[in-house]
Amino acid sequence: MRRRWPRPAIDMAFVLALVLALPCAGEAAAADRRSGSDFMAPETRAMQADDMSNPAMLWVADGEQSWHRPEGAAGRACATCHGDATRSMRGVAARYPAFAEATGRPVDLSGRINLCRRTHQPAPPFASESRELLALTAYVAYQSRGMPIAPPQDPRLDPFRANGGALYERRIGQLDLSCAACHDARWGQQLGGSVIPQAHPTAYPLYRLEWQSVGSLQRRLRNCMVGVRAEPYAFGAPELVDLELFLMGRAGGMALETPGVRP
Repeated sequence: MRRRWPRPAIDMAFVLALVLALPCAGEAAAADRRSGSDFMAPETRAMQADDMSNPAMLWVADGEQSWHRPEGAAGRACATCHGDATRSMRGVAARYPAFAEATGRPVDLSGRINLCRRTHQPAPPFASESRELLALTAYVAYQSRGMPIAPPQDPRLDPFRANGGALYERRIGQLDLSCAACHDARWGQQLGGSVIPQAHPTAYPLYRLEWQSVGSLQRRLRNCMVGVRAEPYAFGAPELVDLELFLMGRAGGMALETPGVRP
């Protein structure tokens, strides 16, 4: 019988050291911005483009059912107030994160959904990264697919956007890396067999083949933090929302692709 030897663990510190030794590409100019889908294999791009093959459409279908389901003490559904999502939600996801009067700070689209559940249905908020929350968020975002990302020009968001930019540039973790160190300085290069994208969040929530599930941008950000051996922020943390606010600003004008597929 042939003996199977265990595969050696990948030393990410060593891999990152090799990447950091390569020449820097620099932050992409506005005209050179590229979606993460542009860096994918043709087969993965085809999976995203075909709704019959895109596994994230299962979450979108669940979200459509949730949209019409009465919940909470008031027995209201999302459709009770907002009607036909294909009309009322058109363009909404392209404008988030946005400032919320109830919290005095920005909320992402998932946060807005949970605010509505608490205040208008009222019903308990969905758990972070739950299928219910991801499905409803994906359904709402799907109504804006193909539209240009249009960050709100609200001066109340300025300090939070600035904080997101500072977090993007801040070096963290045992590997002492920032988001910019990879996604601005070395986009297009290889890291662990994958191409480093430009960090434009154009397709969330998305189905990641690595996860075999749909996940939020917050999940992806937390994964990156763990990858550089830093303590990740908790789901829903203000820092993660500020980061998304900054990243969506950088992606302004790019087409929304939700629900995306990524390796």
